[in-house]
Amino acid sequence: MPAATPAPQLPGTADLRARAAAALGRCGVDLDAYPAPADGAVPARTPLTGGVLARLAATTPAQADAAIAEAHRTFQDWRTVPAPRRGALVKRLGELLAAHREDLADLVTIEAGKIRSEALGEVQEMIDICDFAVGLSRQLYGRTIAGERPGHRLSESWHPLGVVGVVSAFNFPVAVWSWNTAVALVCGDTVVWKPSELTPLTALACDGLLARAAAEVAAPAGVHRLLLGARECGRQLVDDPRVALVSATGSVAMGRQVAPRVAARFGRCLLELGGNNAAVVTPSADLDLTVRGIVFSAAGTAGQRCTTLRRLIVHEDIADRLLERVVHAYGQLPLGDPFDPATLVGPLVSPAAHTAMSEALAAAQRAGGKLLTGGERCLADAAPDAAYVRPAVVRMPEQTDIVRTETFAPILYALTYRTLDEAVALNNDVPQGLSSSIFTGDLREAERFLAADGSDCGITNVNIGTSGAEIGGAFGGEKETGGGRESGSDAWRAYMRRATNTVNYSADLPLAQGVNFL
Repeated sequence: MPAATPAPQLPGTADLRARAAAALGRCGVDLDAYPAPADGAVPARTPLTGGVLARLAATTPAQADAAIAEAHRTFQDWRTVPAPRRGALVKRLGELLAAHREDLADLVTIEAGKIRSEALGEVQEMIDICDFAVGLSRQLYGRTIAGERPGHRLSESWHPLGVVGVVSAFNFPVAVWSWNTAVALVCGDTVVWKPSELTPLTALACDGLLARAAAEVAAPAGVHRLLLGARECGRQLVDDPRVALVSATGSVAMGRQVAPRVAARFGRCLLELGGNNAAVVTPSADLDLTVRGIVFSAAGTAGQRCTTLRRLIVHEDIADRLLERVVHAYGQLPLGDPFDPATLVGPLVSPAAHTAMSEALAAAQRAGGKLLTGGERCLADAAPDAAYVRPAVVRMPEQTDIVRTETFAPILYALTYRTLDEAVALNNDVPQGLSSSIFTGDLREAERFLAADGSDCGITNVNIGTSGAEIGGAFGGEKETGGGRESGSDAWRAYMRRATNTVNYSADLPLAQGVNFL
């Protein structure tokens, strides 16, 4: 009789608590300095076990108001500091992030459940965006414009905007903060950050390292302030007229609340909301490459990326062959402790996320879908308060309402098409417009997908998956994704205000358009 398979070993909550405290200590943060009262506590939990790591004091409304006020006061001076000197702060921050890469990755894994390589990759994104922003600090270019009046010069210049309120989500607890913060700081803005209440420890570590960087380069401490708590802190950022820009990452439902409230006070919004991303696979595609791209995009981060591949649109001639290979690959995915280098799929953020996944799978099957693999909860005996779940693939007869709805879990809906125009229409027939891909060996098919009447997403890829964006390109999407752009390219302009300048260096006063007045 074969020996019984040993139960998977998962770290205990006490071990994770000690590991988190040690990482925080090396980042200069003492958890004992954040005692939590009986009420108003922010529990720091780990999805690896479902246990509580610490209870932190929540930011009160009065403290949030004081933080915004300090950031607003600091902005009055910070905006006049030369941009390359502002870049020195971000340069030092990047150096500290690199020095504490392992510590920060520990915290990302403990709080967000990411496997080790993805956690390290997220920290690397922070380091990379700091490098980008330091270079940007010497490239905040305006332009000279051809004017119509002699003896006049017409130009544009860019100036710091004000306080930037950053609201970030649990699934990228540090990268999205850094996209906003590094760029905002070199643009001359100050930042008030409200992280997800699910990832307060990573926020404390980043805030501590930035405070250290500011002290070391003699930058004012008020360039960055942290708010810990639930939605009330976010509402203060949204409603306070001293906050010039609210950059919010989260659900479409959150964006529907944020946008009109900021608009009502004539503030600015930068929204990064839901995604319902598709990959089109044509008969000319390299299937070996395609399967690898699909599996990482759909199952990576346990399906908890806004760029996760959620819809697979496959030509009917190759659908059976491709899906057989995808299902086989899914069956080989090691699931378990995200600190184990062999693990490729960690836990969902909470048991509630698995409930939402189960409900979506049930709805898909009621609509005629066939569950090909996955969906079951695993390791329940080892971690009853955690949610380790097999990624699922569902073959759908058509694009139903449940397929058009983003479920933040590893569900891949497979659809078929006959013509490329039909595939493009399926790609675009969802409310969201974040990321999209086409796998093809045909140049015409690729260019058709990238054309103005092709994919309507903010990110459109050829022969790579929907996730894994580089910081050099602007990140964001259209439609219900919110229209925001963060990170690279000219996304910096969202954090500045534009001034059009006309200089008359002549002795005459000609008016534009040939108008005569005096």
